Amino acid sequence: VQLQASGGGSAQPGESLRLSCVASGRILGIKDMGWYRQAPGKQREAVAVVSAGGNPSYSDSVKGRFTISRDNTKNTVDLQMNSLKPEDTAVYYCYGSFVTGGTSSYWGQGTLVTVSS
Repeated sequence: VQLQASGGGSAQPGESLRLSCVASGRILGIKDMGWYRQAPGKQREAVAVVSAGGNPSYSDSVKGRFTISRDNTKNTVDLQMNSLKPEDTAVYYCYGSFVTGGTSSYWGQGTLVTVSS
């Protein structure tokens, strides 16, 4: 399974960006999908995850500003990021748990989001 993320870039505080991720390969089923991020000098943290049933969960730091969505027919997961703050600056990683015979987790290559004025 390969995860291809796109949509990172630069934004000013208060602006919006949208990240997209598409999974490809021998996928028999999809469990959780989501987004993590890693800021310079910090550990990777979960930003938003959506379950197979479509239930989203968010970190407290992005709740109310970010929205995660998934399309099981297209094997995609998107992250709409509104009201961006400088502390949202990080490399964002797409994540998915896939059934390919067994169940395994996969990561995308990361996409950089920079928020500054």
